[in-house]
Amino acid sequence: MEVSFVRQQLKLALDKSRRTAQERRVRVAEATKTFDTFLVQTATPLMRMVVSTLRSEGYPWTVSTPVGSVRMSSDSSREDSIEFVLDTEVDPPQVIGRVHRSRGSRTLTEDLPVKAGARPDQIDDDQVLQFLITALEPWLSR
Repeated sequence: MEVSFVRQQLKLALDKSRRTAQERRVRVAEATKTFDTFLVQTATPLMRMVVSTLRSEGYPWTVSTPVGSVRMSSDSSREDSIEFVLDTEVDPPQVIGRVHRSRGSRTLTEDLPVKAGARPDQIDDDQVLQFLITALEPWLSR
């Protein structure tokens, strides 16, 4: 095999890799912007409504907004929580619901997509609410 052919193929692979990485960076930047909007306009207000309703039913939960996410935590056990974060490790980036559930001295963490393969701007209130209701079931059945 000729050295020039190997060099040409390697150069093509490097160029393709650089292009792919640049395109991915653009997708992550766009997803980050839309995720911030999702947090402010959809997830945080809806989570506050859910927590308000839970409190009125005797389930003490609190909403907090750490940078880049929104979290609702049980007042009974701070390890019990549900939060929305942006997973940039997958392509395309997607909104993940991270559920932390304590069992004795252990804390189990489960990362679930709110809507698999969807950008943050493609997720609506109903999908967020359904995710929260499903995630809350173990606490509501106690």
